[in-house]
Amino acid sequence: MDIWLQQFINALSLGGIYAMLALGLAIVFSIARLINFAHGEIMTFGGYGIFLSMALDFPILVTLTVGIAAAVVMALMMERVAFRAMRGASIISLLITSLAVSEILKVLFQNFISPRPVPISFPSLWSGSYQIGEMTIGVAPTVSIIVTISALGGLTFFLRHTATGMSMRAAAEDFEMLRLLGVRANRIIAVSFALSGLLAGIAAVIWTAQRGSVDPMMGTFPVLKAFIATVLGGLGSLNGAVLGGFVVGILEVLAQAFLLDSLAPYRDAIVLSIVIILLLIRPDGLLPARDGTRS
Repeated sequence: MDIWLQQFINALSLGGIYAMLALGLAIVFSIARLINFAHGEIMTFGGYGIFLSMALDFPILVTLTVGIAAAVVMALMMERVAFRAMRGASIISLLITSLAVSEILKVLFQNFISPRPVPISFPSLWSGSYQIGEMTIGVAPTVSIIVTISALGGLTFFLRHTATGMSMRAAAEDFEMLRLLGVRANRIIAVSFALSGLLAGIAAVIWTAQRGSVDPMMGTFPVLKAFIATVLGGLGSLNGAVLGGFVVGILEVLAQAFLLDSLAPYRDAIVLSIVIILLLIRPDGLLPARDGTRS
Protein backbone atom coordinates (compact mmCIF):
# COMPACT_ATOMS: atom_id res chain seq x y z
CA MET A 1 0.00 0.00 0.00
CA ASP A 2 2.79 2.42 0.93
CA ILE A 3 4.58 1.98 -2.39
CA TRP A 4 1.37 2.70 -4.31
CA LEU A 5 0.78 5.86 -2.29
CA GLN A 6 4.41 6.90 -2.81
CA GLN A 7 4.13 6.40 -6.57
CA PHE A 8 0.80 8.25 -6.59
CA ILE A 9 2.49 11.27 -5.00
CA ASN A 10 5.33 11.09 -7.55
CA ALA A 11 2.77 10.83 -10.36
CA LEU A 12 0.88 13.89 -9.14
CA SER A 13 4.15 15.83 -8.91
CA LEU A 14 5.28 14.99 -12.44
CA GLY A 15 1.78 15.19 -13.88
CA GLY A 16 1.35 18.63 -12.35
CA ILE A 17 4.35 19.95 -14.29
CA TYR A 18 3.02 18.48 -17.53
CA ALA A 19 -0.44 19.84 -16.73
CA MET A 20 0.82 23.40 -16.25
CA LEU A 21 2.86 23.29 -19.46
CA ALA A 22 -0.01 21.69 -21.38
CA LEU A 23 -2.41 24.32 -20.08
CA GLY A 24 -0.05 27.07 -21.24
CA LEU A 25 0.03 25.52 -24.72
CA ALA A 26 -3.76 25.11 -24.75
CA ILE A 27 -4.45 28.71 -23.69
CA VAL A 28 -2.37 30.11 -26.55
CA PHE A 29 -3.76 27.64 -29.08
CA SER A 30 -7.39 28.23 -28.13
CA ILE A 31 -7.05 31.97 -28.72
CA ALA A 32 -4.22 32.53 -31.21
CA ARG A 33 -4.49 29.17 -33.05
CA LEU A 34 -0.77 28.68 -32.40
CA ILE A 35 0.95 25.49 -31.26
CA ASN A 36 3.93 27.13 -29.62
CA PHE A 37 6.83 24.69 -29.69
CA ALA A 38 9.04 27.49 -28.38
CA HIS A 39 7.17 27.13 -25.08
CA GLY A 40 10.03 24.97 -23.82
CA GLU A 41 12.48 27.84 -24.27
CA ILE A 42 10.21 30.05 -22.15
CA MET A 43 10.61 27.47 -19.39
CA THR A 44 14.37 27.32 -19.98
CA PHE A 45 14.68 31.11 -19.81
CA GLY A 46 12.91 31.01 -16.45
CA GLY A 47 15.50 28.46 -15.31
CA TYR A 48 18.33 30.74 -16.37
CA GLY A 49 16.64 33.58 -14.48
CA ILE A 50 16.81 31.43 -11.35
CA PHE A 51 20.47 30.60 -12.04
CA LEU A 52 21.41 34.27 -12.48
CA SER A 53 19.55 35.32 -9.34
CA MET A 54 21.31 32.67 -7.28
CA ALA A 55 24.67 33.74 -8.72
CA LEU A 56 23.90 37.26 -7.46
CA ASP A 57 23.00 35.88 -4.00
CA PHE A 58 19.40 37.05 -4.06
CA PRO A 59 17.13 35.71 -1.30
CA ILE A 60 15.35 32.52 -2.33
CA LEU A 61 11.90 34.12 -2.64
CA VAL A 62 13.33 36.89 -4.83
CA THR A 63 15.15 34.26 -6.87
CA LEU A 64 11.99 32.31 -7.55
CA THR A 65 10.09 35.49 -8.39
CA VAL A 66 12.80 36.54 -10.85
CA GLY A 67 12.68 33.12 -12.52
CA ILE A 68 8.91 33.25 -12.98
CA ALA A 69 9.04 36.90 -14.12
CA ALA A 70 11.76 36.04 -16.65
CA ALA A 71 9.49 33.40 -18.19
CA VAL A 72 6.58 35.86 -18.41
CA VAL A 73 8.80 38.51 -20.03
CA MET A 74 10.14 35.99 -22.55
CA ALA A 75 6.61 34.90 -23.45
CA LEU A 76 5.50 38.51 -24.01
CA MET A 77 8.60 39.30 -26.07
CA MET A 78 8.03 36.18 -28.14
CA GLU A 79 4.46 37.22 -28.88
CA ARG A 80 5.41 40.79 -29.73
CA VAL A 81 8.52 40.10 -31.84
CA ALA A 82 7.84 36.76 -33.50
CA PHE A 83 4.14 36.01 -33.57
CA ARG A 84 2.23 39.29 -33.78
CA ALA A 85 3.38 39.87 -37.36
CA MET A 86 2.19 36.34 -38.22
CA ARG A 87 -1.30 36.85 -36.91
CA GLY A 88 -3.87 35.49 -39.30
CA ALA A 89 -1.36 33.16 -40.97
CA SER A 90 -2.11 29.46 -41.42
CA ILE A 91 -1.53 26.99 -38.61
CA ILE A 92 1.36 25.48 -40.59
CA SER A 93 3.07 28.88 -40.98
CA LEU A 94 2.67 29.56 -37.26
CA LEU A 95 4.00 26.10 -36.43
CA ILE A 96 7.11 26.64 -38.58
CA THR A 97 7.63 30.04 -36.96
CA SER A 98 7.44 28.56 -33.47
CA LEU A 99 9.94 25.84 -34.39
CA ALA A 100 12.29 28.49 -35.82
CA VAL A 101 12.00 30.61 -32.67
CA SER A 102 12.72 27.53 -30.57
CA GLU A 103 15.91 26.70 -32.48
CA ILE A 104 17.11 30.32 -32.49
CA LEU A 105 16.71 30.56 -28.71
CA LYS A 106 18.52 27.27 -28.15
CA VAL A 107 21.48 28.56 -30.18
CA LEU A 108 21.47 31.84 -28.23
CA PHE A 109 21.42 29.97 -24.91
CA GLN A 110 24.29 27.75 -26.04
CA ASN A 111 26.47 30.59 -27.31
CA PHE A 112 25.76 33.35 -24.79
CA ILE A 113 25.25 31.33 -21.60
CA SER A 114 26.59 27.78 -21.77
CA PRO A 115 26.09 24.67 -23.91
CA ARG A 116 26.49 22.56 -20.76
CA PRO A 117 24.25 22.28 -17.71
CA VAL A 118 24.85 24.96 -15.10
CA PRO A 119 24.22 23.96 -11.47
CA ILE A 120 21.41 25.39 -9.36
CA SER A 121 21.54 24.78 -5.61
CA PHE A 122 18.22 25.11 -3.83
CA PRO A 123 18.09 25.19 -0.02
CA SER A 124 18.77 21.83 1.60
CA LEU A 125 15.22 21.79 2.96
CA TRP A 126 13.97 21.21 -0.60
CA SER A 127 15.78 17.87 -0.84
CA GLY A 128 14.60 16.75 2.59
CA SER A 129 11.85 14.31 3.49
CA TYR A 130 9.34 13.61 6.25
CA GLN A 131 7.58 10.57 7.64
CA ILE A 132 3.92 9.69 7.58
CA GLY A 133 3.62 6.37 9.39
CA GLU A 134 6.14 4.06 7.76
CA MET A 135 6.21 6.03 4.52
CA THR A 136 8.94 8.53 3.62
CA ILE A 137 7.71 11.43 1.49
CA GLY A 138 10.01 13.93 -0.20
CA VAL A 139 9.58 17.64 0.39
CA ALA A 140 10.08 18.42 -3.32
CA PRO A 141 7.13 16.32 -4.61
CA THR A 142 4.92 17.70 -1.84
CA VAL A 143 5.78 21.31 -2.66
CA SER A 144 5.32 20.54 -6.36
CA ILE A 145 1.79 19.23 -5.77
CA ILE A 146 0.81 22.17 -3.56
CA VAL A 147 2.20 24.74 -6.00
CA THR A 148 0.55 23.02 -8.97
CA ILE A 149 -2.87 22.87 -7.33
CA SER A 150 -2.57 26.49 -6.22
CA ALA A 151 -1.51 27.65 -9.71
CA LEU A 152 -4.26 25.74 -11.48
CA GLY A 153 -6.83 26.91 -8.93
CA GLY A 154 -5.71 30.52 -9.27
CA LEU A 155 -5.87 30.35 -13.05
CA THR A 156 -9.35 28.80 -12.92
CA PHE A 157 -10.51 31.65 -10.69
CA PHE A 158 -8.95 34.20 -13.06
CA LEU A 159 -10.63 32.72 -16.14
CA ARG A 160 -14.05 32.37 -14.52
CA HIS A 161 -14.34 35.39 -12.25
CA THR A 162 -12.45 38.30 -13.84
CA ALA A 163 -13.42 40.43 -16.81
CA THR A 164 -10.18 39.67 -18.66
CA GLY A 165 -10.51 35.97 -17.96
CA MET A 166 -14.09 35.86 -19.22
CA SER A 167 -13.00 37.77 -22.32
CA MET A 168 -10.34 35.14 -22.92
CA ARG A 169 -12.88 32.35 -22.60
CA ALA A 170 -15.15 34.18 -25.01
CA ALA A 171 -12.22 34.61 -27.39
CA ALA A 172 -11.62 30.87 -27.30
CA GLU A 173 -15.25 30.40 -28.36
CA ASP A 174 -15.46 33.03 -31.11
CA PHE A 175 -12.52 35.40 -31.40
CA GLU A 176 -13.84 37.34 -34.40
CA MET A 177 -17.13 38.09 -32.67
CA LEU A 178 -15.26 39.36 -29.63
CA ARG A 179 -13.26 41.73 -31.83
CA LEU A 180 -16.49 43.03 -33.36
CA LEU A 181 -17.69 43.80 -29.83
CA GLY A 182 -14.70 46.11 -29.38
CA VAL A 183 -12.36 43.94 -27.32
CA ARG A 184 -8.71 44.60 -28.26
CA ALA A 185 -7.19 41.51 -29.87
CA ASN A 186 -3.62 42.50 -28.98
CA ARG A 187 -4.46 42.71 -25.29
CA ILE A 188 -6.24 39.35 -25.12
CA ILE A 189 -3.50 37.52 -27.01
CA ALA A 190 -0.77 39.20 -24.93
CA VAL A 191 -2.52 38.13 -21.72
CA SER A 192 -2.77 34.56 -23.02
CA PHE A 193 0.99 34.54 -23.66
CA ALA A 194 1.66 36.08 -20.25
CA LEU A 195 -0.39 33.35 -18.57
CA SER A 196 1.42 30.66 -20.53
CA GLY A 197 4.72 32.24 -19.46
CA LEU A 198 3.56 32.32 -15.84
CA LEU A 199 2.75 28.62 -15.91
CA ALA A 200 6.04 27.84 -17.68
CA GLY A 201 7.92 29.87 -15.04
CA ILE A 202 6.30 27.98 -12.19
CA ALA A 203 7.09 24.70 -13.97
CA ALA A 204 10.70 25.90 -14.37
CA VAL A 205 11.01 26.46 -10.62
CA ILE A 206 9.79 22.94 -9.83
CA TRP A 207 11.78 21.30 -12.65
CA THR A 208 15.09 23.01 -11.85
CA ALA A 209 14.69 22.27 -8.16
CA GLN A 210 14.30 18.59 -8.94
CA ARG A 211 17.08 18.47 -11.57
CA GLY A 212 19.54 20.78 -9.82
CA SER A 213 20.66 22.34 -13.10
CA VAL A 214 19.53 24.18 -16.22
CA ASP A 215 20.74 23.75 -19.80
CA PRO A 216 19.63 24.91 -23.28
CA MET A 217 17.59 21.73 -23.81
CA MET A 218 15.92 21.74 -20.40
CA GLY A 219 12.45 22.62 -21.63
CA THR A 220 12.42 20.55 -24.80
CA PHE A 221 11.29 17.16 -23.51
CA PRO A 222 8.84 18.39 -20.84
CA VAL A 223 7.06 20.53 -23.43
CA LEU A 224 7.03 17.65 -25.91
CA LYS A 225 5.30 15.55 -23.24
CA ALA A 226 2.99 18.49 -22.52
CA PHE A 227 2.06 18.69 -26.21
CA ILE A 228 1.21 14.99 -26.16
CA ALA A 229 -0.89 15.67 -23.07
CA THR A 230 -2.65 18.53 -24.85
CA VAL A 231 -3.58 16.30 -27.78
CA LEU A 232 -4.63 13.50 -25.43
CA GLY A 233 -6.85 15.82 -23.42
CA GLY A 234 -8.39 17.42 -26.53
CA LEU A 235 -6.57 20.08 -28.52
CA GLY A 236 -7.90 23.48 -27.50
CA SER A 237 -9.59 22.18 -24.34
CA LEU A 238 -8.20 23.77 -21.19
CA ASN A 239 -9.68 21.18 -18.85
CA GLY A 240 -8.54 18.46 -21.23
CA ALA A 241 -4.97 19.79 -21.19
CA VAL A 242 -4.83 19.53 -17.41
CA LEU A 243 -6.32 16.03 -17.43
CA GLY A 244 -3.97 14.94 -20.21
CA GLY A 245 -0.96 16.24 -18.28
CA PHE A 246 -1.84 14.22 -15.21
CA VAL A 247 -2.59 11.10 -17.28
CA VAL A 248 0.80 11.27 -19.04
CA GLY A 249 2.57 11.88 -15.71
CA ILE A 250 0.80 8.93 -14.06
CA LEU A 251 1.62 6.63 -16.99
CA GLU A 252 5.30 7.64 -16.89
CA VAL A 253 5.67 7.11 -13.14
CA LEU A 254 3.85 3.77 -13.20
CA ALA A 255 5.96 2.61 -16.14
CA GLN A 256 9.16 3.63 -14.37
CA ALA A 257 8.16 1.98 -11.10
CA PHE A 258 6.64 -1.28 -12.22
CA LEU A 259 8.02 -2.24 -15.64
CA LEU A 260 10.33 -5.22 -15.77
CA ASP A 261 14.03 -4.34 -16.06
CA SER A 262 14.09 -5.85 -19.54
CA LEU A 263 11.34 -3.48 -20.66
CA ALA A 264 12.72 -0.34 -18.97
CA PRO A 265 14.50 0.92 -22.15
CA TYR A 266 11.11 0.92 -23.89
CA ARG A 267 9.32 2.93 -21.22
CA ASP A 268 8.57 5.98 -23.38
CA ALA A 269 7.46 3.79 -26.28
CA ILE A 270 5.07 1.90 -24.00
CA VAL A 271 3.63 5.13 -22.58
CA LEU A 272 3.11 6.57 -26.07
CA SER A 273 1.50 3.31 -27.20
CA ILE A 274 -1.04 3.63 -24.37
CA VAL A 275 -1.67 7.25 -25.40
CA ILE A 276 -2.27 6.12 -29.00
CA ILE A 277 -4.73 3.48 -27.80
CA LEU A 278 -6.60 6.10 -25.77
CA LEU A 279 -6.77 8.37 -28.84
CA LEU A 280 -8.06 5.48 -30.95
CA ILE A 281 -10.86 5.06 -28.41
CA ARG A 282 -11.48 8.83 -28.12
CA PRO A 283 -10.10 10.52 -31.27
CA ASP A 284 -11.12 14.02 -30.10
CA GLY A 285 -9.39 13.61 -26.77
CA LEU A 286 -10.48 12.76 -23.25
CA LEU A 287 -12.25 16.10 -22.73
CA PRO A 288 -12.66 17.58 -26.23
CA ALA A 289 -13.46 21.23 -26.74
CA ARG A 290 -17.04 21.89 -27.59
CA ASP A 291 -16.44 22.38 -31.31
CA GLY A 292 -13.50 19.97 -31.42
CA THR A 293 -10.81 22.64 -31.48
CA ARG A 294 -11.52 25.20 -28.79
CA SER A 295 -12.34 25.19 -25.12
